[in-house]
Amino acid sequence: MTPDRIPLPRPRDGAVGRAVTAALACVTVLVVVVVLWVSAGGMAALGADGTGLVTAARLTGLVASDLLLLQVLAMARVPWVERAWGQDRLARIHRLLGFTSCWLMAAHVVLVVAGYAVSTGTGVLAQLADLVVRYPGMLLAVAGTALLVLVVALSVRAARRRVRYENWHLLHLYAYLGVGLALPHQLWNGAHFVTSPAATVYWWTLWGCAAAALLAFRVGRPLWLSRRHRLTVGEVRHEASDVYSVYLPGRRLDRLAARPGQFLTWRLRTGRGWSRAHPFSLSEAPRADRLRFTFRSAGDDGGRLAGATPGTAVLIEGPFGTLTEGRRRGERVLLMAAGIGITPMRALLEGMRYADRELTLIYRARSADELVLRDEIDAIAAERGAQVIYLPGPPPTGRASWLTAELAERYADHEALTHLVPELAGRDVFLCGPPPWMAAARAALRAAGVPARQVHDERFGW
Repeated sequence: MTPDRIPLPRPRDGAVGRAVTAALACVTVLVVVVVLWVSAGGMAALGADGTGLVTAARLTGLVASDLLLLQVLAMARVPWVERAWGQDRLARIHRLLGFTSCWLMAAHVVLVVAGYAVSTGTGVLAQLADLVVRYPGMLLAVAGTALLVLVVALSVRAARRRVRYENWHLLHLYAYLGVGLALPHQLWNGAHFVTSPAATVYWWTLWGCAAAALLAFRVGRPLWLSRRHRLTVGEVRHEASDVYSVYLPGRRLDRLAARPGQFLTWRLRTGRGWSRAHPFSLSEAPRADRLRFTFRSAGDDGGRLAGATPGTAVLIEGPFGTLTEGRRRGERVLLMAAGIGITPMRALLEGMRYADRELTLIYRARSADELVLRDEIDAIAAERGAQVIYLPGPPPTGRASWLTAELAERYADHEALTHLVPELAGRDVFLCGPPPWMAAARAALRAAGVPARQVHDERFGW
């Protein structure tokens, strides 16, 4: 049955205006910090002597603190910020702010020690020891800095590849403790903080907003949502070799306002390890009485989730993500999925509004046995009039491609797209799959003439 045509939503749900507003707000707070520093005589005191080095250290410390708090706010799960940017972009912004703040913090330490050492004629190591021991709050600041450096070191790509996501996420939470330990140092020793009423008001406001956002949206809101909707494990279904679906009945789930293409962060109260969060996409269009996510089991947590018993309580955060129909600009749609990336695409296939033959799904997998949820996809396609193209098979060797090895021998990546999908350039394209596959698909779409504004994805590379 083909649904009645419904006017499409505005692209990105007004996200452009919110994104511009948020960007201007970030620039404004950085400008305020510099203005406060200048008004306190920072420019006049700059120089190569000890006083000038200490003054420069104060500026790097203030900007590092500002970026650190902006970094916290970026990942505080503030709903309107999430809708404007999308969590994938916020994660990249969070990462950039974190590395920049860390380098500025290192510069702050080097400059302040060097400045005091020049002023007092003391050796660098002796001066460092004197600052740590004698100045109030410095021991806490050293501990906080060590925690932040640890988190930054674990966030380097080479280190992240060696750590399971669940463990990395848990260790990453120590960054909040590091930020908290730095506050007394700024209160007791920050000259610009304690001598200027305007600076005092500014910093207290920024610290207060960061703390309030964390408590409200990282703690309070998930607890409230979980209590309101009372999700529990209803059934765990084995879908394929190592793929499982978890069915979660609950109450008043229509008020959760989840949309096809979005994901939630799940914590199943299954005993040890329940506190670790798992971001999984909805694998069917949300219902008023049930949600479902589908995942590939891997590692200890995968086995624990697959073994969850009916009645297990579930804590949730979300919904998150902007890979929804709100991004759509036209009538025709192409969904492209690879591997377990089929889960949000299957939800979009079911929940999107489209007429007969207006939607095409391309589903790429390494073998026919790995085409997860195929029976459901075929049933939805038959009912809604969608076209589904399955592409099982190993990838080509020697080059990155979104195709199977067999098709890659016959077509270039972009030629295969134009061959498989008519009127490709006029379609909105939604992508989900492993990062290398998505990069190859985006390159092929670009070569096939699809405008970048019509290609929609969420790129996570924790």
